[in-house]
Amino acid sequence: METPVFEEVEPASDCDCAGCRHWRRVLPHSPAGRALAHPAAYRALVVATAAASAGAVPALGAGQAVALPAAAHAPQRPGVPAADEPGTPQGPRAPLHGATGRPAAPPAGAEPAAVTRTEIIDRARTWVAAKVPYSMTAYWSDGYRQDCSGFVSMAWKLPANEWTGSLATVADRITKEELAPGDILLFHNASDPQEGSHVVIFGGWTDGTHTAYTAYEQTPPHTRRLATPYAYWNNSAKYLPYRYKGVTAGTAGTAGAEQTPPEAAGPASHGVAGYPGRAMFRPGADNPYVTRLGRQLVAKGFGTHYTKGPGPRWGEADRRGVQAFQRAQGWRGGAADGHPGPETWRRLFS
Repeated sequence: METPVFEEVEPASDCDCAGCRHWRRVLPHSPAGRALAHPAAYRALVVATAAASAGAVPALGAGQAVALPAAAHAPQRPGVPAADEPGTPQGPRAPLHGATGRPAAPPAGAEPAAVTRTEIIDRARTWVAAKVPYSMTAYWSDGYRQDCSGFVSMAWKLPANEWTGSLATVADRITKEELAPGDILLFHNASDPQEGSHVVIFGGWTDGTHTAYTAYEQTPPHTRRLATPYAYWNNSAKYLPYRYKGVTAGTAGTAGAEQTPPEAAGPASHGVAGYPGRAMFRPGADNPYVTRLGRQLVAKGFGTHYTKGPGPRWGEADRRGVQAFQRAQGWRGGAADGHPGPETWRRLFS
């Protein structure tokens, strides 16, 4: 399987400090489509105007202007106030949290699931699309903690929530030249883990110079994907590349566990390889394709409706999982009815 190297570059976001967020909500948009000045400018203007009206300063004449203080931005890391760098405290190593909210420990002796690079990036994208809020104490519906290391644990399908101090135990150190989508850049500050420690998922180089890459990361206020200078906006020399030991170029899923239906490699329905036709997913259907579909939904991060492992009998959990995946594609109405058609199948298994 060919590994993607380049990804589209998204422009850096506007300032996301508390002040900017507040004034974006209350101030009108510029009719010319231009961004408004930083709130600090408005505050300075208000102060100057108030002072003038009170007689504290002379009224402004034509052509006079008030010198406004420069706004405090964080050029090192767009979207995060300078005083909040890096702003990603994390929780300790912890088990996953089940649907009931109680910790769900992995079975004794369980091996981490094998995962392909495509799966890692696809799983990371599900959190980006959902804009999962950052938290070091909350857990998302898939059981993973909503901080930077919980995000990587989710993308790598780890059986527990790791932290920056333990991720290296399930990964191998690699070089910059070896980086490929699904690997990570890890900075663990052993002397003070809460100060600076952070981890991001490498999504591919943005150009041939290898000076910038697409980073998937869990950071305040929510999961994001952003073109990032190598190795990171700050503490760059301290970020080290690692590769998950379970990454594979083969079929996704737990090593040796997935059984592919015998017809999967046979004639394609509607021109889509492996798609068995709508009849396999009707109410009461019982066949290995339902199991395969369910496992792929879980691998893509849409298996939260299952109370137990996907089985061969089509049920409401399957339909709701498919519907969630369809809505994530931007489909609505009848296009997101929860019944897998050929295009749903193609995207789900691409």
